[in-house]
Amino acid sequence: MIFKSIINFLTINSRSISGFFVVSVITLSLIALSGCKVGQNNISKEKTKLIKTDSTEFSITFSDPVLRDFEAIKASGVIRMITRFNSSSYFLHRGEEKGFEYELALAFARQHRLALEVVISSENEHPIDLLNSGRGDFIAANFSITPERLAYVDFSNPYNQVNQILVFKRGSQIPQSIEELNGITISVREGSAYLKTLRRIQLDYELDFKIDVLPKIWDTEAILFALLDGQFDATVADDNLLRSASLYMNGLVEGPTISEHDMIAWATRKNAPELTQKMNQFLEPHFRISEVDGLPRRSSFMNVLKSRYFDNRPAVYNVRNYVLGTGYEGIFSPYDNMVKPLAYEAGIDWKLVIAVMAQESRFDRYAESWAGALGLMQIIPRFSTVEYKDELFDPETNIREGLRFLRKHLNHYAYMDSTNQMAFALAAYNVGMGHMADARRLTIDRNRDPNSWEHVSESLLMLMNPHHYRNARHGYARGIETVNYVRNIMNRYQLYNTLMTFADEDPVRDRIDSILSSADNR
Repeated sequence: MIFKSIINFLTINSRSISGFFVVSVITLSLIALSGCKVGQNNISKEKTKLIKTDSTEFSITFSDPVLRDFEAIKASGVIRMITRFNSSSYFLHRGEEKGFEYELALAFARQHRLALEVVISSENEHPIDLLNSGRGDFIAANFSITPERLAYVDFSNPYNQVNQILVFKRGSQIPQSIEELNGITISVREGSAYLKTLRRIQLDYELDFKIDVLPKIWDTEAILFALLDGQFDATVADDNLLRSASLYMNGLVEGPTISEHDMIAWATRKNAPELTQKMNQFLEPHFRISEVDGLPRRSSFMNVLKSRYFDNRPAVYNVRNYVLGTGYEGIFSPYDNMVKPLAYEAGIDWKLVIAVMAQESRFDRYAESWAGALGLMQIIPRFSTVEYKDELFDPETNIREGLRFLRKHLNHYAYMDSTNQMAFALAAYNVGMGHMADARRLTIDRNRDPNSWEHVSESLLMLMNPHHYRNARHGYARGIETVNYVRNIMNRYQLYNTLMTFADEDPVRDRIDSILSSADNR
């Protein structure tokens, strides 16, 4: 399973998928840090079910739902969204988290003062499995309400209404009605609402078309890419996803509509009624179906999101993951190729450096903080070996200085296990060695382990309290900032590592360039 953040697209090779996943992270996927612990006792033995309803079937491996309703989520401070990585639900753009589902979920999380964590399933995991096993708290992935899904999850109030449309490649023979589908092969994902609709049409209209059922690792966007690549004859997409994809995929043609007015909602566990209620209270002002004409009515906030992700988004917004005009580019950032040799020289994983850079400056080489920290890695001039502070705006100079500090902190905690070493080094990079020493002394006073980030992070939070910081050698520390800082970076780093096991850079880069050329030349 991939926790949090990934990158700009899915590349397809024949019937396998090279997940070009990007997840960006708001907070930590390490359960110990979030304070949310899902005990093994909450999870019953897994069972495999074959669901059959209305001639539709799909298999999932699931657990009885864990006990984690809104009260437990609120206590942990983190709510976890299960979604798909694509150009409408969730993606990274110029180092920032974007997506319709992401922004909507983020607004809900902020309303309740929660951090939002993004969870992406691996190729063999079903979103419902992630939900009921407790690895996520709700599904937000353009998930339509179907009888099959209602057998295992509850749904919030809807926040969108969509139609299912057949999609073809330009130049194909396009049927003008459902009755003309005989002889066509239509490829859709296992367990999708599209599969249910197609099988119902086969029975209702007594038609002889073939349904090509793809593994669940395929999502709609990936299938559309493959359709343009000539791998499939036809597929089905929701009209909002098709509008979005048509902004950067040149050559998609609409066929007949095969289902109307499907409701899109967030899926929750059946034993989490309070969470569902809170979601309904949040969504109610933003979306409703008019009793007068049956048409959707959206709030201004929802209309902005709809326009941003489905109607008017520039093509380049979808496929480039670097800052235009920098002269550099990469998978995760504008500076990947510059960082790699410098990080190798320092003995630090380059992906960790990129994760730090994303948190510190969002890849703005001219970033300057209120405390006077400068550049990509936010170096404070008085602690730097660079003679003139303006030199710190030079990317390579700034990265070298950042690597020097990171290496120093990693060396200082070299006796720890790798996870704690990284967490402590990142914390020291953010708050300084003095405050870290205070936090560790306080941890010892509390009879906790000073080499455990879980325990020391609690002490950092306590250093915001006068009762504790008055007795600390270095005084007050903004502990919450440092704890969040470590969470965010470790989430990004974890995701970047996972991504690299799924993606091969060159084919993905070629695919992106191809799509970009097609989109930019329209």
